[in-house]
Amino acid sequence: MTRGLELDTSTSWIKVHCHRNSKKLTARKVGAFRKHPLQQPTNETKKDIYMRAWALKSRPAGTPVADNFQMIEAADAPLGEGEYRITNSWLSVDPYMRGRMNDVKSYAPPFGIGEAMTGGAVGTVTESNNADYPVGCKVLHMAGWRDTVVAGGNNPPEGGMPPVKLPDLGVPDQHWLSIIGMPGGTAWFGLLKVGAAKEGETVFVSAAAGAVGSTVTQIAKAKGMTVIGSAGGADKCAWVKEIGADACIDYKSGPVLPQLRAALKTLGKSDVYVYFDNVGGEHLDAALACANERARVAICGMIDVYNNQQPQSMQYLPMIIGLRIKIEGFLYPDFAAQVPEFNADMAKLIASGAVKGRETVMEGLEKAPDAFIGLFTGANTGKMLVKV
Repeated sequence: MTRGLELDTSTSWIKVHCHRNSKKLTARKVGAFRKHPLQQPTNETKKDIYMRAWALKSRPAGTPVADNFQMIEAADAPLGEGEYRITNSWLSVDPYMRGRMNDVKSYAPPFGIGEAMTGGAVGTVTESNNADYPVGCKVLHMAGWRDTVVAGGNNPPEGGMPPVKLPDLGVPDQHWLSIIGMPGGTAWFGLLKVGAAKEGETVFVSAAAGAVGSTVTQIAKAKGMTVIGSAGGADKCAWVKEIGADACIDYKSGPVLPQLRAALKTLGKSDVYVYFDNVGGEHLDAALACANERARVAICGMIDVYNNQQPQSMQYLPMIIGLRIKIEGFLYPDFAAQVPEFNADMAKLIASGAVKGRETVMEGLEKAPDAFIGLFTGANTGKMLVKV
């Protein structure tokens, strides 16, 4: 387990009231609610507080900074009929969240200013008026970025996804936010369903030291493919090869295309059959330049352009026509009906040792913004998590 970087955070603490049947927790601008420096609630206020959560204070311009975030807290009320309280133990931060910080049309609505943000989380039911979610059961849900949440009853599910009780598969809780959760499913569906990768083919994976990319690398090797990864720095490249990649190029050491061509030559391969894209930009262009006829490109993310909205130079875009390259973007929910198939196969891969998880962990809810910002500075190897 890799410990996260210690970054200074300057934030605000806002006291708010929570309307139980309202979908959003909001920092209301009312005179009775006052701002004060970030601090733990006192013994006098603890009995009035049931949740602390992170919200946007302002929309990032470029790479997010600490001042874009604020902590909010909410007063509690007794549980209603059918409700249950989840105390979070693990929170996920993911690159896709950066897009939701922009006030633009997308596949998911943007985070509101002063409203509790959402994201993947694993927690334990600590109080319940719902027989289906008894005290002690563990739950995967989308009310991340906070320490506790009340679910069930008339509360709409945070993030549009109802909480799911975790089955006992013998894996650590945090793996439900990585290799057996959305990142793992994204890797599995993107490689095998969108990319339709097959045994014997050559796969190129960008951000191969990240949560999704490292899982793609391991799945591809387990399925008999040749894998070329890309990562930033010698240490990350060494780890990518350690988990199974046949070669790994260091994009920080020079242009991607010459390194990709050299790796293919060294491995005795002429073309890339499948490119799993987490980055966009130069990596995507290099993959097109080295693509096989009827190659497939699974577009999972484009972290190179999330914080820089400048046009991207694509020299080899015309290759799509002559080589009949198939390029397809996808989202994890697209494959909701096939999650049981993924769970069964991934459980076998984990049990056999073919797929292993690695996390970079930051301790404490206060570190959530630092963990998120670290995604864009290379602070993580494997999955970035916050342990509450």
